[in-house]
Amino acid sequence: MPHETIINLQNISVLQKNKLVLANVNFTVNTGDFIYMIGKTGSGKSSLLKILYADLPVDEGVANICGYNLLSIKRNEVPYLRRKLGIIFQDFQLLDDRTVGENLEFVLRATGTTDKNEIENRILKVLEEVELISKLNSMPHQLSGGEQQRIAIARAMLNDPEVILADEPTGNLDPETSNGIMRLLLEISKSGKTVIMATHNYNLINKFPGKVVKCEEGTLLNSAN
Repeated sequence: MPHETIINLQNISVLQKNKLVLANVNFTVNTGDFIYMIGKTGSGKSSLLKILYADLPVDEGVANICGYNLLSIKRNEVPYLRRKLGIIFQDFQLLDDRTVGENLEFVLRATGTTDKNEIENRILKVLEEVELISKLNSMPHQLSGGEQQRIAIARAMLNDPEVILADEPTGNLDPETSNGIMRLLLEISKSGKTVIMATHNYNLINKFPGKVVKCEEGTLLNSAN
């Protein structure tokens, strides 16, 4: 499979509440890349991910992701862009008043899938990928932190995204559970999907080497890794 550029940011600024967080950001990502985005808390990692899923605006430079131009994207196009992205958060963000299966069904229906068989098949497929089919009818509070994050990864995979954006996905997990989540994300990357993972856990980077970019001194630096 040829490695094509799937994300291209050139000379963009990242603003949060009119405050400049990162300046002169240049960031090119190819299909199938696994990239760590590192940096201290508050250095701009989450803000840069928000740019990528069109939660923060871009008003200069070049900013393309999955065929969308973030400078000119219209509000009604954002949901279509987000179907090409799988987003994983540190705090899982599962709906705690419904089962695992219902959590996943909610996402599919919200993104326009209505066929009952297709919904069922996609849910079983992603649960199989994260090895948690047995938890289909469990409530989130019955799951361990690691299991909840696996379900969050399954949820991110539902629409067969081109890019996975993971914001500190191991931040609330113990080291052993974190290793399992990392192996899962690397497996997803090997299947041809692009994975960008924001983290400040250097142990993981040493254990599971990958490309590294760093939010530091108000910009994004490419590491020699």
